[in-house]
Amino acid sequence: MHAPVYGRALANGDGERYDFRPMFAEIRAFVTQADLAVCHVETPMADGPPSGYPLFNTPRALAGAIEDSGWDACTTASNHALDQGRAGIAQTHRALERAGLQHTGTATSRADGDEPLIVDVQGVKIALLVYTESTNGLPVPDPWAVNIMDAEAILEDARAARRSGAQAVLVNLHAGTEYAHEPSPAQRRIVRRLTRSPTVTAVIGQHVHVVQPIERVNGKVVVYGEGNLVSNQTAACCAPGAQDGLIALLVLTIRGGGDVRVERVRYVPVHVRRPDFAVLPVGEALEDGEGDRAALRASYERTVGVVGRAEGISPLPAELP
Repeated sequence: MHAPVYGRALANGDGERYDFRPMFAEIRAFVTQADLAVCHVETPMADGPPSGYPLFNTPRALAGAIEDSGWDACTTASNHALDQGRAGIAQTHRALERAGLQHTGTATSRADGDEPLIVDVQGVKIALLVYTESTNGLPVPDPWAVNIMDAEAILEDARAARRSGAQAVLVNLHAGTEYAHEPSPAQRRIVRRLTRSPTVTAVIGQHVHVVQPIERVNGKVVVYGEGNLVSNQTAACCAPGAQDGLIALLVLTIRGGGDVRVERVRYVPVHVRRPDFAVLPVGEALEDGEGDRAALRASYERTVGVVGRAEGISPLPAELP
């Protein structure tokens, strides 16, 4: 949530309030159709004035826009999770809870941190476990404040979630080398370790601000990096793909004995339109004549070129109109 993004939200609210909802209006149909929709909140929503890079503080109105757009839960462990300290974590939690959103990845107490988030989805219990590789050098004030990425700790948390009744465990990793489409060696090592365990169902990642591949590792779906959903990043500052992202649609199937597997994944290439920062699903935007056609086509080709196609892994739409 860079300053131009929340500045546009203030303009959307006629200078009197922050309104982020128009930014997500075009993707709302994809979010609301999910039985469980999970978003990643990278920056804190704390008291005080908003601020951008390098220490972010996002208007709390964002939480209401997240709920209005159809998301059910949010992950909060990121390299910016500690930008506003302990207070920022607590105030972010309050903002999300007031909006009716569940959350995990940061905590305000040891008991809070030890309790896995297990969501009941049509009678299926799904655990969300969330970790970050970095806090940008900011010291972690309490061991439970933010979940730090460590394979053995994650697997122990996954076992604990299973003991608490989880039938599926989705692990979210905020990791990788910024602006690199290729997963880092550290990403690949931890993914191999996690997916070897029967306790982990799938791995989903963010952080690097560009999309990364979707693959099967040890038979498990791994979404290495979803890119940016909304930001002020462009090729002018960062990377040609910094306006690109994807919405990953995982299809979970219950097998005999209650085992839950990700059978297939479709992904929706999205692109941030400027100057209104609307997140456009590329295929639908082209079909409806929204945005710059050349920019949208280039975005789709970049995303699909990196993320790829394979059995059970496909873009939506499969081809551009």
